[in-house]
Amino acid sequence: MRPFAGKVALVTGGARRVGKAIAVALADRGADIVVHYHRGATEADETAQELRARGVRVGMVQGDLSRVEVAQSLPRQAHALLGRLDIVINSAAMMLRTPLGDVAPDEWDRMFALNLRAPFFVAQAAAPLMQADGGVIVNIADLAAYETWPAYVPHGITKAGIVQMTRGLARALAPAIRVNAVAPGAVLLPDEWDAVTADRLAATTPLRRIGSADDVAQAVVFLCEAGYVTGDVIIVDGGRHIRT
Repeated sequence: MRPFAGKVALVTGGARRVGKAIAVALADRGADIVVHYHRGATEADETAQELRARGVRVGMVQGDLSRVEVAQSLPRQAHALLGRLDIVINSAAMMLRTPLGDVAPDEWDRMFALNLRAPFFVAQAAAPLMQADGGVIVNIADLAAYETWPAYVPHGITKAGIVQMTRGLARALAPAIRVNAVAPGAVLLPDEWDAVTADRLAATTPLRRIGSADDVAQAVVFLCEAGYVTGDVIIVDGGRHIRT
């Protein structure tokens, strides 16, 4: 089945990791994809080839979303490339380990600019382009929005902001546009984490495994299809939020 045939989805950070998995899952259901990427043109090209192999149209836009003017212009570029805009996935983000005493103002600003400010202004700019036929926005939050991770306090604050932003946008943009979020837990761990850390996380997760990018993509697809769901957040963490 290709329920998204004829629709165009913009996926920020869509060239790699979770963003790529989401782009592939949407393409498998027939959506044409605009892949946003910042660095890694080679990865972006490879992802575009994979998507085109699924028989969909693909556009590519490079830009640093921590610059507000880039975030504001991205939906218009996507619309210009493929002629419409139906789905926006705000996936681009960064996760920095920042022990409390070591948090620097420039790190704080970088995280807030990319993780929180950019998704807001992408959504703001996308909404008028989606109003005619309605649309869907899915933000990628994080389990850190609900838990307290001492070495990642600024990151957690940005993701808690994503949860509240999702609720606010859902109310403001209803009924034409639905806005939801997915909050992944232990999924695609940071590259610098070792096997011991991964094993410990798996052992303390009720489903006894680390999640995959596809687990997140499945939840995103559900929210794109679920026509009576808005302002909600699906936690995709193997049950870690219920472990205590």
